[in-house]
Order: sequence, then structure tokens, then C-alpha cells
Amino acid sequence: MNAPPAALPVRVLLVEDDLRVARINRDLLERDPDVHVVGSAGSCQQGDALAQALDPDLILLDVHLPDGSGLGLLRHWRAQGRTTDVALITAADDEPSIRIALAHGAFDYLIKPFTGARLADLLARHRARRLPSGPRRDQGSVDRLLGVQGSAAEPLPRGVDPHTLERVHTVLNGAGRALTAEETGEAVGLSRVTAWRYLEHLTRTGRAALEHQYGQAGRPTKRYRATGTPDQPEH
Repeated sequence: MNAPPAALPVRVLLVEDDLRVARINRDLLERDPDVHVVGSAGSCQQGDALAQALDPDLILLDVHLPDGSGLGLLRHWRAQGRTTDVALITAADDEPSIRIALAHGAFDYLIKPFTGARLADLLARHRARRLPSGPRRDQGSVDRLLGVQGSAAEPLPRGVDPHTLERVHTVLNGAGRALTAEETGEAVGLSRVTAWRYLEHLTRTGRAALEHQYGQAGRPTKRYRATGTPDQPEH
């Protein structure tokens, strides 16, 4: 049986002209062993060149750069058809900057100074937005891309944390096979019972499917698969 999957790896490009801040952000990001800062740029020109050369999963972008505005760079990328996830990390706290960033597809906006927990939340949201491979999408995957947690008429049940729920779903989505509650719990850092509660909620809301694996004797083993995830052979 395969080992439980690790969190989705994330290749990050930093576009930040303050070397001290860039170093701090790198250190915060790489506390997560599956996050790798693949490049750091101090200007719009460098950021554009590295985005093309490195094709990162996530770009963390400042607004105030020595040769222009990060918002202008974001507009340039979208006009080129670059759909990379971009989040702003900036001291620009004015409403026009925030609205422009969101209007051009930034999925998050952090105002300096921010906490490490908030940056970890940004990474979790990015991972939750990662779409599975395949030509077609279901409503659940589109909702995750849009940051929709579920129907407003169906709030999360007591004891179900939204960020932990997304972590569980990310593990399930990246596994390529159905997982037991125990395997999921080991991957996320939860007890088997707690992982089972989150998996059952994902199943009730249509984001996961329950499968029964029958052995030679005893009760069948419950396994859970992210909705729309194709099966892969186990090694």
C-alpha cells in the first residue's frame, strides 16, 4: 500500500524589492517543507522575466516596486493570458489598490505586517484552488477555485474547521486513489476519528465519494476519494 500523500508542493516566486522583507517571507514560506521559493525579483522587469522562465505555481507580489507598480505587472500578466495564482503582499492599504488587484484576478491580498498564520492560510487557500487534471470540472472544483466553502444555507457543522476541511480535501484530491480515514489523518496530522468526521462531511456535500473495499473476512474498509479524481494503480 502506498504511503499517505504529502501536501501539494508549491513553487513560489517572490516579487519584493526590500531584500530584508523578501528574506523574512522566504523563511516563513519554507517552514512548510513542501513550499519552495524558486526565485526572488526586486523589480517589475525581473519579476516578469522570472515568471516566464520559472513558471511558478504561486506569485507573491508587492505593489510598490522601483520600476513601476505590481498592479501594472499583474494587468500585464493577465493580458498575456498568464493564469498563475497571484497574491499581493504589500503595504498598499488603500481601497483602489485592493479593488484593482481583485479585479485582475489576485486571489488574496495581505497587508504588511501580517502574521505567519495568515501566510499559512494563503498557502492553504492556494492549494485548495488547485484543480485536478482532466478536461472537465464539477461544481465542487469550480467552487474551490472561487473560494466558495459551500451553500450559505448549510453552514459547517460544529467542530468542522474550514481550513482543516480544505487541508483534508487537498490531501484527498492529490492522492490519486481512495484513502482510509487513518491514512488521511496521518497525512494531515489528525486522529483517525477526526479525519473520518471531515471525510464524512466532504462525502455529504458531494466533494468526496465513499467506496467500500471488501476483504476476505470482516467488515468492509471505508475509503474516500475526491469527487472526479481518477483511480491510479497502487504500487
